[in-house]
Amino acid sequence: MSRSVIFRGLATLALGLAPVFTGPAQAEPQPAIAMYGQPALPPGFTHLPYANPDAPKGGEIRFGVAGMFDSLNPWILNGRPAEGIARYVTESLMGRSMDEPFTLYGLLAQSVETDEARSWVEFTLRPEAKFSDGNPVTVEDVIWSYETLGTQGHPRYRNAWSKVAKIEQTGPRKVRITFKEPDRELALIMGMRPVLEKKQWEGKDFASTTDLTPIGSGPYVVGTVDPGKYIELKRNPDYWGRDLAFNKGQNNFDTIRYDYFGDGGVVFEAFKGGETDSYIEWNAADWGRNYDFPAVKSGAVVKSEIQNGRPSGIKGLVMNTRNPIFADWRVRQALIDAFNFEFINTTINGGQEPRITSYFSNSELGMHPGPAEGKVRALLEPYKDQLPPGTIEGYSLPKSDGGVRNRKNMRDAAKLLEEAGWSVAEDGVLKKDGTPFTFEIVLQQGAAETQSIVDIYVEALKKLGIFPKVTVIDDAQYSQRTNSYDFDMAWYWRALSLSPGNEQMLYWGSKGVKEPGSRNWMGMNSPAAEAMIDTMLNARSHEDFVAATRALDRILTAGRYVIPIWYSPVDRIAHIKQLHFPKRTPLYGAWPGFQPDVWWYDEAEK
Repeated sequence: MSRSVIFRGLATLALGLAPVFTGPAQAEPQPAIAMYGQPALPPGFTHLPYANPDAPKGGEIRFGVAGMFDSLNPWILNGRPAEGIARYVTESLMGRSMDEPFTLYGLLAQSVETDEARSWVEFTLRPEAKFSDGNPVTVEDVIWSYETLGTQGHPRYRNAWSKVAKIEQTGPRKVRITFKEPDRELALIMGMRPVLEKKQWEGKDFASTTDLTPIGSGPYVVGTVDPGKYIELKRNPDYWGRDLAFNKGQNNFDTIRYDYFGDGGVVFEAFKGGETDSYIEWNAADWGRNYDFPAVKSGAVVKSEIQNGRPSGIKGLVMNTRNPIFADWRVRQALIDAFNFEFINTTINGGQEPRITSYFSNSELGMHPGPAEGKVRALLEPYKDQLPPGTIEGYSLPKSDGGVRNRKNMRDAAKLLEEAGWSVAEDGVLKKDGTPFTFEIVLQQGAAETQSIVDIYVEALKKLGIFPKVTVIDDAQYSQRTNSYDFDMAWYWRALSLSPGNEQMLYWGSKGVKEPGSRNWMGMNSPAAEAMIDTMLNARSHEDFVAATRALDRILTAGRYVIPIWYSPVDRIAHIKQLHFPKRTPLYGAWPGFQPDVWWYDEAEK
């Protein structure tokens, strides 16, 4: 799977890693802010715990990406943006620690202040912060960036911006954002918006401009670009923030390069051939059988395994309920029954990975098996008449005996389809009132593993009289069609964190049923889910937060919107031996913020 999927794209290691919901909110300017409780690192910390402050600077790291790019503007809906710009060319007011569920430390801002209710947040800019062209980062830049992103940017920015009452300058280097109503997470979300240089965008249509090389304040600047083929980012020797404690041990490479290839298989072959330097392997079986090429045997390429403590998220085939054929939960359950996970997992993955059993599985935030109890049940009861069967009573995915026939589950699927009014006609096609049961599965070009999974699934569906059309399209078409919900079934992956919050409304909120560009590909419209999200956002105790998240997890899972596959509690990265990373790895594992952020290049053996 390509690196790009990861960025478009958490279980606790122990209860002690969960967020603590105690202690007052900041009452005066502070260098850091946590969603709940206090930041793990004290004022005056020297570096992030998973960074090596003594890491050498220099060298290059090259990544392979499947597909293409046609935009240098990653903040709008239009186009497929090039990798790296959003993370390394621009910066936000605060930087996130990947070793804590949700804590931010000062980056462009030297301090953050909020009231106990978190009805507003105020940031004080660092006087030394400047863009790569030498111009200072000003409050005017911040206000323009936030207003522009909130009104003209990608839809992912608009939900939070709709909750902002006003943004204003309150001092020479101070900007205050007042919310329409208190929201514990908004204070942090506002600290994570990219800050762009207003001057660069004057006279340009932000929402449609894709060819402007952005100027940022980050550690890298855009170097050579060959549209659709590769992009190089060059470390800025004059980067204003290189001596910040937050940045110590980070941004070590002189050059970060992303080369684009036709598909995932070509990306791997390019890595084997020495054209790229690192490759993340998502298939456990392939990790064991495909890494016997000469560079591995000689030691030139190293295989590294990094433990992670993040929720599984959800990955698999999503059903678009905007299509009436998927509106009935019985039909969706039948299609889940027909998916022979045990056989597919063994065939493709060697049976080595566990199945995703819910959206937050592999974490304390995931729903417990069996009937809902205690606070979780109390939260769900008011909505019991509108919830799918199993939400409160308990829901689990079907299991097969691992054989290719999957007899019991196929019988269950046929029965459910019959109850929903579908039956197999004389011509062997499943029909209802003479209309065939047919739909289109849309896949990205080059996703070989996904294609193999779908091939097995399609053969199973034929036994039910279902003959779906499989359409393979390029990256740009896939983005366009999924952004506009122009599909029946598609491959879906949503990474979820240990601190779910406002973004959940973008993922599952009813606005996404019609508004393009949301993550609500399934088209779900659930007042109960939105109520659980609201409860999460306003929780004042760890117990209440976990209960609300588990209740949401039940609604999502019993909604039967996605046919899930597997997850891995271990991240697998193959890389050239000159690439190194600290022994102490972050809670989130090999997630954005880890590679290349805290890696370095060194010819010496370690």
